Amino acid sequence: MNESRSIRVIIADDQKLVRAGFAMVIGSQPDMEVVGQASDGAQAVALAESLHPDVVLMDVRMPGMDGIEATSRITSLSAAPGDATVSAESADDRPTRVIILTTFDLDEYVMAAINAGASGFLLKDTEPETLLSSIRTVFQGNAIIAPSATKRLIEKMMQDGYAQHGSLTGDVARSGAVYGSAVGVSGGAAGNGAGSMTGIPSPAGAASDGSNTSRPAYTDPELDLLTDREREVLVEIAHGLSNQEIADKLFISLPTVKTHVAHILAKINARDRVQAVVFAYDNGLV
Repeated sequence: MNESRSIRVIIADDQKLVRAGFAMVIGSQPDMEVVGQASDGAQAVALAESLHPDVVLMDVRMPGMDGIEATSRITSLSAAPGDATVSAESADDRPTRVIILTTFDLDEYVMAAINAGASGFLLKDTEPETLLSSIRTVFQGNAIIAPSATKRLIEKMMQDGYAQHGSLTGDVARSGAVYGSAVGVSGGAAGNGAGSMTGIPSPAGAASDGSNTSRPAYTDPELDLLTDREREVLVEIAHGLSNQEIADKLFISLPTVKTHVAHILAKINARDRVQAVVFAYDNGLV
């Protein structure tokens, strides 16, 4: 992998001015380039298939194919058989990752999009510096979540009805979200996860210490593979703590936390911290 090459970005949004604004910000960076722009989901999928970008900035609500379906198709393209055989020097050796762009009133669609394989989401009014750092973070294989939006997402989930193993009621279920869970914060196994969040409400049945007193009738078998310490770390990840915050809380070193996170992701077959948080909620750990 040639780490000096530019991060190749596609912008998908039905508003031309929005695309132009993001393109101007991204184009100002020496390590990034906008390789394509799409006005709907179908065009975004076609561009992703032909251009093999590193990152796609995806609007949720667009005419025709929306951002959720487009995200699912793009991440499926990235996971297609044969990807692993691409030369290490090729620009295509990293899977295309999707960052969802949203506003608060579209939270339920974001839940479905993350389940479709998005690596995270940002608010459309995010600061340019945050947008740029998030693109770099996702390019490196980590997940990014806007902390304030994460809190709002979980609150929305609780209001609409939360049930274990993906049974949601109300608007969230109708939107196509198929899991009853929340999403995590920036920083994968190797990152410090600086974008931590606080004030996350606990699901019904959760004790004050963060544990869930109402256990699901079924838990994933992968849960039994985790050690007690790994479960502790996973719970703190689900609470939105960064690696450094977990280290401070559990009185262990930062490298040890990173090792635990890497082991957790491997054992539960999670792509990133977002999926780890989904796993924690689905299995009643929080």
